[in-house]
Amino acid sequence: MIVWLRQHRNALALALRRLAGAPVNTLLSLLAIGVALALPAGGQMLYSNARSALPGLSASPQISLFMAVDAKSKDTQDIAERLHRFDGIASAKPVSREVTLARMKAGAGLAEVLEALPQNPFPDAFVVNPRDERPEAMEKLAAELRKLPRVEHVQLDSAWVQRLDALLRLGRTAVLLLALLLGVGLVAITFNSIRLQVLTSRAEIEVSRLLGATDAFIRRPYYWFGALQGLLGGLVAWAMVFGATVWLRGPIFDLASLYRLDFALAPLAASDAGLMLVLAAALGWTGAALSLHETTADN
Repeated sequence: MIVWLRQHRNALALALRRLAGAPVNTLLSLLAIGVALALPAGGQMLYSNARSALPGLSASPQISLFMAVDAKSKDTQDIAERLHRFDGIASAKPVSREVTLARMKAGAGLAEVLEALPQNPFPDAFVVNPRDERPEAMEKLAAELRKLPRVEHVQLDSAWVQRLDALLRLGRTAVLLLALLLGVGLVAITFNSIRLQVLTSRAEIEVSRLLGATDAFIRRPYYWFGALQGLLGGLVAWAMVFGATVWLRGPIFDLASLYRLDFALAPLAASDAGLMLVLAAALGWTGAALSLHETTADN
């Protein structure tokens, strides 16, 4: 075990020397990898911010429950007690028919019409906030509410919920597709870098083989080289996204203030940043493995 760790330590040191030995090529490669990774990372950052901001930009999806016009106060009180016992309901706000009538009378041109009516035409109602805002969950809850006695109508804002859910899923899919395409680009960059390293070190590899070096010993520094290149490129991408977040935070905050929204652009989450760095190193290692399979087998 100690020998194995020493071999990897030496391979890591050799990979670092090779990266430092060609600073211009290393810098250009890291910038290319950083830009490739910054695009999906920036998309994920914007997606996360948009998802957290949407509840503040629009009201949460609600279910409106209307009692029958001839329902008695006891019927309404019974429904209120049942709604508080529903597991899928976060809150249920009652709206009395008197409050609705007063609100409608305050509207322009409606007071005289409502005064002419013999009785209050509006029913008692409830505004229900569900715990689970997924479209399928809200549809199921609305179906259960329709079975309650003396309930005349249940109105579900399902179209808004479905549009929002579809928009978020589209954004998520676009980020994943972009990450996949640019991940292939990262593998290609590492592939070419390692191939160039192997070709320039062909004589050194031949001498090492004559001295008894195994293929694993020869390839180990290149694996580290690819993984380090991917990891450092991931750090460059994180720095780009973080810089863009700081740069845009002020203008976006000013724009949100004009609409009286309490919103500030948040940087890439730590979990997302960590995942990006791990994937970047893994893609770099994959590019090195593919390059070594194509190159060292011919030496």
